[in-house]
Amino acid sequence: MHADQKLTIGRATRVLEERLRPAVHSDPHPLTLAAHRVNGEPIPVAKGLAGPFEPLPVGSAWGRAWDTTWFQVTGRVPASFTQKRVEAVVDLGFDVDMPGFQCEGLVYLADGTPVRSLHPRAQWVPISARAVADEKIEFFIEGASNPVLLDHHPFLPTERGDWDTAGDELLYRIRRVDVCVFEAEVFELVHDIDVLLQLAVELPEDSTRRARILRALDRALDRVDLQHVAATASAARAELAPALAAPADASAQLISAVGHAHIDSAWLWPLRETVRKVARTTSSMVTLLDEHPEFVYAMSSAQQYAWLRDERPEVFARVKQAVAEGRFVPVGGMWVESDAVLPGGESLIRQIAYGQRFFGEEFGIECRGAWLPDSFGYSGALPQILAGAGYEWFLTQKMSWNQQNTFPHHTFLWEGIDGTRIFTHFPPMDTYGAELSGKEIARAAQQFREKAEASSSLAPTGWGDGGGGTTREMIARAARLADLEGSAKVRWETPDDFFARAKAELPDPPVWRGELYLELHRATYTTQHKMKQGNRVSEQLLRQAELWAATAAVRAGAEYPFDVLDDAWREVLLLQFHDILPGSSIAWVHREAAERYERLAHTLHAVIEQALAALGVRAVDAGGAPAGHVIVNPAAVTQRGVPAGAVGAGQPRATVRAYAHGDTFVLESDAVRVVVDAAGHVISAIDRAGGRDAIPAGEVGNLLQLHQDFPNKWDAWDVDTHYRGMGQDIAGGVASLHGDAIVVRTDFGASTIGQRLTLSDDGRTLVIDNSIDWHETEKFLKLAFPVDVFGDQVVAETQFGHHTRPTHENTSWDAAKFEQHTQRWFLLEEPGFGVAFLNDCSYGFDVTRTAHDGRIVQHARFSMLRAPRFPDPRTDQGVQRMRFGVVVGAGVPDAVAAASRFTAPVIEAVGSAVEPLVRSSDDAVVVSAVKLADDRSGDLVVRVYETRGGRARTVLTLPAGSVVAADLLERPGDAVASQQTEGGVSVALELRPFQIRTLRVRRA
Repeated sequence: MHADQKLTIGRATRVLEERLRPAVHSDPHPLTLAAHRVNGEPIPVAKGLAGPFEPLPVGSAWGRAWDTTWFQVTGRVPASFTQKRVEAVVDLGFDVDMPGFQCEGLVYLADGTPVRSLHPRAQWVPISARAVADEKIEFFIEGASNPVLLDHHPFLPTERGDWDTAGDELLYRIRRVDVCVFEAEVFELVHDIDVLLQLAVELPEDSTRRARILRALDRALDRVDLQHVAATASAARAELAPALAAPADASAQLISAVGHAHIDSAWLWPLRETVRKVARTTSSMVTLLDEHPEFVYAMSSAQQYAWLRDERPEVFARVKQAVAEGRFVPVGGMWVESDAVLPGGESLIRQIAYGQRFFGEEFGIECRGAWLPDSFGYSGALPQILAGAGYEWFLTQKMSWNQQNTFPHHTFLWEGIDGTRIFTHFPPMDTYGAELSGKEIARAAQQFREKAEASSSLAPTGWGDGGGGTTREMIARAARLADLEGSAKVRWETPDDFFARAKAELPDPPVWRGELYLELHRATYTTQHKMKQGNRVSEQLLRQAELWAATAAVRAGAEYPFDVLDDAWREVLLLQFHDILPGSSIAWVHREAAERYERLAHTLHAVIEQALAALGVRAVDAGGAPAGHVIVNPAAVTQRGVPAGAVGAGQPRATVRAYAHGDTFVLESDAVRVVVDAAGHVISAIDRAGGRDAIPAGEVGNLLQLHQDFPNKWDAWDVDTHYRGMGQDIAGGVASLHGDAIVVRTDFGASTIGQRLTLSDDGRTLVIDNSIDWHETEKFLKLAFPVDVFGDQVVAETQFGHHTRPTHENTSWDAAKFEQHTQRWFLLEEPGFGVAFLNDCSYGFDVTRTAHDGRIVQHARFSMLRAPRFPDPRTDQGVQRMRFGVVVGAGVPDAVAAASRFTAPVIEAVGSAVEPLVRSSDDAVVVSAVKLADDRSGDLVVRVYETRGGRARTVLTLPAGSVVAADLLERPGDAVASQQTEGGVSVALELRPFQIRTLRVRRA
């Protein structure tokens, strides 16, 4: 850089930051401040406005962690401010580097009208556009003293993540409460200089445009009297006008700015605080919409709108009006921005169904695209789900966070596991919280992968997480960047308009096939086990509750519990938010979520019991065979001779023999023979049909392994490859025989694990029931099974199907998948033989390869528990339960069936047989959901999918009625040919690999 250029940039930077920005608000006069501290949870606005208030001088400390303080600000407009624009400036003690992660405020007028939020990047409050001398000033601030948990050392353990451990220290100190003149011309000068300076820094040093901008900046600064900035601002602006008027090149890219504030529904704050973050942000945004007609703002998550409606109706009314005007744009159509790999398939469908229903009922709109900028990877099942729900496009940004490999596209077609494609865009700006800075604009233009054929990209613009959304400063930048030489063009635009243009200019986009695996945050498949357990149990109970409630409605005329099931689904969907289910929130969030899961289980068990009772079936304790004994089969496959979704007499359990043999123990059935040594290790697992042992000679399974786990960053989120460098096999297990089970106890460190090894009802699956009293720190617990299976890929279940991943590390893309996720099963196989691994509530696993005596041994490892210390310093401490299953001699069909039985075992009951509502003639096609339609018409909704990755033909047997096809939102389509059967109808279906089909039966 030339010396004179350095001097100009340095001069302009200092003048801008030290003299010009502070001069935007001039002639400060102090206002009077009083405060009312709220003990406990936040109070309604009316109570907050009522006080009582005590004087609080500027400089006073306020706010314990998570407390609420209501402030009253009063004063008079000075006579010298007459006819000027007047604003108050309030600094609650902000750290300007941390918007959204510290204290925040929402300003109210005395009548309860919400005005705008206060945060580090917007400390001003409008008082009057044309002030009157001695005009009364009065407003109120609902102040939230949320603690700074990221700080400047963001991964240090903290006890401030829960109310009970946060302490009584007052965290903030009032710095300023003044009434000032807003100097509009100085504000404009600030942004003239700001935009040109940032542009110049990004331009090549030897470019003509850069030289001319810096010369204009020098001339402008020569016109500024630093002691009389307001009086000389116009002269300075005149020097910059030509540089700002120079138009952009014809080939300049077009960046569509969309006002946005990515607000995590919970993270470093509890759910209840998100309600207020949303209220604060949306209040500011509707005010900004009123002031800037070109501005467009988009917000996702029906749950956040519902919170406003229910908890902050005064704010929701303003939002609803802005939505009606078409400039406050609901996007995404989902209940929350959920995790996109851990929820089950039905959950992902219901995220959309409940979200779109809310937007339709409240606003009369339907979102056309999915908006998931921050989830931790994206299942290959999503394209079919999104398209099947009527979506036209998908947006994310998270793939820019990859640790190792740069994703090769920004605008492309994403092809799912079934072949469905959806138009997708990744903002090349690499952020979902843009400021429209020169660096961001330059990055977007430089990185845009499709720029040879297309010119359009999108920039979600605004501070998130309570940082207040878009600011007037960002709007000022956008105005100057609309058509500026040397820069990409910027204009405000709705996401739908952007995607329409992007599709038109790129008619033949590149294609990416399969999952979008994020090379980061892999530990979220395991962290906070109770979140994973609660989600899986809730999903299973919801499926069963719908199944039996629908069966009771059709077979016995029972009332279908729509409201109870709707409430339960919304609760589960909320807890699938991408910082709750993944386990990356503070202790308060996870403690509260665990309590919610317990209540959900109680509610759903009651629904199931009531539905079965209406069918004349009563559950009993397992083990007995009383008169009228039947079994209830909630699985999607036949169990013990009872069809899926039916109640029947059933077959007896398989005969299992458990015995000691020398210094080993044996579990044996007609299907398998499992040998366990005295330490609890599986030394042999033989498929008796083929006589093949799955355990390689000299190796042992059921081997506990403990690793040091201290990632480079993002403690709760990440596991880095170096964790494998420090690990050990856990020795000292003691096995004993207890009836038909082998019981193993292993002590290690400060922890204990108890295991119960049995064979499943059908004698095919080795079941390992684990109870772990976990008290380790920064450790990663794995359970390993070496298998004598040679192959180069692992098959893992995803929503509505499965995908394959390599078990080798040929490329950097392969090596990056060192920790993987699954739904209920994964499989290692070679032609003719495989071993499937099942879980009841765990998602993480890995497969490692070692060479012994010229042969390759693959080690399948369940990821059991972690112990990160941030943001929850006691993650997973205490007793944890999880079950694993090992199926020897299995292929994909066996894995699918075994996983269904494993996660939905039969219920022992007394009563009469109940025929299933739905039967599929082909085992490859399973029933995903049986329910009554959401529209409460009484129609039966049935969803099926193909499980094996091949073509399938099936005949569905259904209750009597006319049958129509439906989309994933249950909207009826074309009639489906059916034939009458005894007591019902049958429908012949053909399905593509992994295809989902939904039918509606309009009952006669």
